[in-house]
Amino acid sequence: MEGLIPLVNRLQDAFAALGQSCLLDLPQIAVVGGQSAGKSSVLENCVSRDFLPRGSGIVTRRPLVLQLVTAKTEYAEFLHCKGRKFTDFDEVRQEIEVETDRITGVNKGISSIPINLRIYSPHVLSLTLIDLPGITKVPVGDQPPDIELQIRDMIMQFIARENCLILAVTPANTDLANSDALKLAKEVDPQGLRTIGVITKLDLMDEGTDAREILENKLLPLRRGYIGVVNRSQKDIDGKKDIKAALLAERKFFLSHPAYRHMADRMGTPYLQKVLNQQLTNHIRDTLPAFRSKLQSQLLSIEHEVEVYKNFRPEDPTRKTKALLQMVQQFSVDFEKRIEGSGDQVDTLELSGGAKINRIFHERFPFELVKMEFNEKELRREISYAIKNIHGIRTGLFTPDMAFEAIVKKQIVKLKGPCLKSVDLVMQELINTVKKCTKKLATYPRLCEETERIVAGYIREREEKTKDQVLLLIDIQVSYINTNHEDFIGFANAQQRSSQVNKSAVGNQVIRKGWLTINNIGIMKGGSKEYWFVLTAESLSWYKDDEEKEKKYMLPLDNLKVRDVEKSFMSSKHIFALFNTEQRNVYKDYRFLELACDSQEEVDSWKASLLRAGVYPDKSSTENDENGQADNFSMDPQLERQVETIRNLVDSYMSIINKCIRDLIPKTIMHLMINNVKEFINAELLAHLYSSEDQNTLMEESAEQAQRRDEMLRMYQALKEALAIIGDISTSTVSTPAPPPVDDSWLQQARRPPGMVTQPLPWAAYSNA
Repeated sequence: MEGLIPLVNRLQDAFAALGQSCLLDLPQIAVVGGQSAGKSSVLENCVSRDFLPRGSGIVTRRPLVLQLVTAKTEYAEFLHCKGRKFTDFDEVRQEIEVETDRITGVNKGISSIPINLRIYSPHVLSLTLIDLPGITKVPVGDQPPDIELQIRDMIMQFIARENCLILAVTPANTDLANSDALKLAKEVDPQGLRTIGVITKLDLMDEGTDAREILENKLLPLRRGYIGVVNRSQKDIDGKKDIKAALLAERKFFLSHPAYRHMADRMGTPYLQKVLNQQLTNHIRDTLPAFRSKLQSQLLSIEHEVEVYKNFRPEDPTRKTKALLQMVQQFSVDFEKRIEGSGDQVDTLELSGGAKINRIFHERFPFELVKMEFNEKELRREISYAIKNIHGIRTGLFTPDMAFEAIVKKQIVKLKGPCLKSVDLVMQELINTVKKCTKKLATYPRLCEETERIVAGYIREREEKTKDQVLLLIDIQVSYINTNHEDFIGFANAQQRSSQVNKSAVGNQVIRKGWLTINNIGIMKGGSKEYWFVLTAESLSWYKDDEEKEKKYMLPLDNLKVRDVEKSFMSSKHIFALFNTEQRNVYKDYRFLELACDSQEEVDSWKASLLRAGVYPDKSSTENDENGQADNFSMDPQLERQVETIRNLVDSYMSIINKCIRDLIPKTIMHLMINNVKEFINAELLAHLYSSEDQNTLMEESAEQAQRRDEMLRMYQALKEALAIIGDISTSTVSTPAPPPVDDSWLQQARRPPGMVTQPLPWAAYSNA
């Protein structure tokens, strides 16, 4: 069991040598105390040597990891001075000062990078202590104003770790209830499982006072108790009083003092060493199994990434070429998977590029088409104008087919907008997909940048060609109106078939289900509420939940239309509304039903589903009403019949055109844009990269990536070495249980908020009288 502390020393050295000490939670003892609390003297007494820097202000400015090893000969070693043995302890002090200044400068700055010092001596017990900077309140010299906060943060880095025992050092001539060391310890160790109290300067207390009840753990108790020590005074240090003599004087003090002689065997520096050795050994034994498991899980988590880095050969002349080929191939595979939807790694958090493009094709594009197509009053007004203008000065007896052609061509031309918009949407989605795929090329910033530039440029080229083809398709439809199409109703059937509704073909099948919030204030008890909605070809129903057992209402779709509702700045929801075109109430006393979704994408999807059910978007135009009102009401019965006939013909022919366009535009985009871009990435991207820039420049690794690779390899090596070190250690020995809890409410009182007065606890109260 004695081998456990040297084992931790080896682990500390292994990790510190690889620059990983800050990431490690090893079992250790951190020494915490205010300035001039006597921390340095306690450590020097443990070593029986003067070796720590002394002076005013903050002397300890970097953590000192002090590893004490029992040995026959006495010497010291620094981890940063491998192979050099220090036998003169004045030189040890000088080396600590030089190494501190090397990192922090000479202006009293601080750093959390530790100094590792190992001391071999026959006068020590195996022990590992971390000396931390003293808690200070006032900046000294060129120190920043927040020096207190910086020191506190550094101390917290160490003592907050569950595997760290806390040695809280407090001088006896101050109020223990206000001890900075104990307050910090209480913050991170509220149960007192890891805190050991050390009382210094017992010989400097006022005459007639003592700390007996504190050291007996009766007053202001700690779970692990207190140990009293007597250090050398400044006069003793200036007079070069030997530490061995000081230890004898300390022993004499406890044996002769009436308040302490009954517990002298549990006081003093030798006893402190023994207790710390035992407690650290037990603590290591208790925490080592969990520590081993943690190391193994850390190793497992980085193993895959390290496997890639281990094959990195900077001296290989073909390395950059291989990496370039591998990166381009990976980019091509990622792009194809995101578009085609195949692959083993499926994104469960958001839609991929391919899924979003599918939505554009089958939800957004059809919805945009219908939005352009339906505006009843404007269409009828245009038909009446066309008929009148074709007849001119004459009064026509027959419905002119030229009016039909003129109106149809105008309606077909309007489809250019939605078609071109769908090309833009797909183009933007392809560029977004490229950006996501290039994230894996971040190792090589220039390659990432060039790949994105080349592929995005090619996508924009294909966009122009696709738009040209889309416009050509529309022009082809305009160029010849095929009134002999098998699905066209013709003039003879226009009147009879005009009123037939196409819903019967759909039947009452379910079109969509999902959660929606009814947003009308007060429409339900308790205001806005979420329900489960079911949309069929004939009705919109909502239920209490998705089990569809308790139906709240069923709304017929006859004469319903949908319109957008402006989003409130107070709400994060996106809203649309259903209303009746005949000015009837939609639900109870409400003229419209406001429905809310979490995203605009959901709103668009619901609108597209309502469109399939025959609920079209509203397109209100006051201007059109005003301009066309006189004409609408001045039409004679014959003109009305002619308008109705052409209206039905236009409706029939445009449904053929829409069906054709809905089918052809996605195919055109797929062929001219998406498939072309995939082929370009597979076949031509590499050649474009080679011609765009020098290969060495292109494959210049980012500084961040090189640093990450080095850090990961160092961490991997450190974890492997640590597991090898602890692999053969047996921790099956029965551990010593922690001391029972004590009443430490006095520490809670000491942590009262500012402004609350805490009565000082004078040491006179602890008198032996």
